[in-house]
Amino acid sequence: MQVSTQRENVMPSIVITGGAAGIGLATAKLFRSHGWTVGIYDVDKTALAAAAADDPELITGVLDVRDPDQWDAALADFTSHTDGQLDVLDNNAGILLSGNLADISPEAIKAQIDIDALGVTLGARAAHKYLKATPDSHLVNIASASAIYGQPGIATYSATKFFVAGLTEALELEWQQDDIRVVSIWPLWAQTALAEDTDAKSTRTLGVRLTAEDVAAKVWESVHPSTVDRLLSRTSYSVGVQTTLLGNAAKFIPNVLNRGVNKLLAQ
Repeated sequence: MQVSTQRENVMPSIVITGGAAGIGLATAKLFRSHGWTVGIYDVDKTALAAAAADDPELITGVLDVRDPDQWDAALADFTSHTDGQLDVLDNNAGILLSGNLADISPEAIKAQIDIDALGVTLGARAAHKYLKATPDSHLVNIASASAIYGQPGIATYSATKFFVAGLTEALELEWQQDDIRVVSIWPLWAQTALAEDTDAKSTRTLGVRLTAEDVAAKVWESVHPSTVDRLLSRTSYSVGVQTTLLGNAAKFIPNVLNRGVNKLLAQ
């Protein structure tokens, strides 16, 4: 992605939601290390302040991804620092609630869907005009290996990631004419608060092997695509060997076998 040569004296830029901790913060640090202009937006004001103290060059702001007005304000704020340009929106913000669906309150279910599905969609909508105005821009959506096959114990989270996968595929086609490349990142469990706060069985059967930095590296790779990636219109990037094996197997094995594997791993 040779943005800096296309727009003289303007560094490439990225906005990361949920960027004050975990995978979002690791992604911010990686892109900053390459000289990018980075904005992190989050609901956690304390974490935002800590990140800004660590790196005063970060652009920070409060954003509840469920609120379209806050999306508009956040992106207007960020692009005021970049001459209206936005090279990448990283839709990273998300929550995970584990347990049997029947035991989870309606309010908690709604919050998860609103953040993990609606928030991603509103972000894409709000960012479109800035991405369209920026040559060779990217929308990056954080999906999950839980969208390979529906996962018991994290049913709502798994379903929202199926939504993210479908949204990514649809927008990749819809926005191609606008020179916006749309991709999704597919990690398994990573060493973040989401994995620490869940009792999903797959964290024990598969382990928590990925780091936040592993996922951040895949985000970086996804916005610097190879010629082959472009020719094949690649839309998904698996993180780690386990996700790659599970994802590829699901494409070719019978559904009954796929179901059996996932039952063994997750139930």
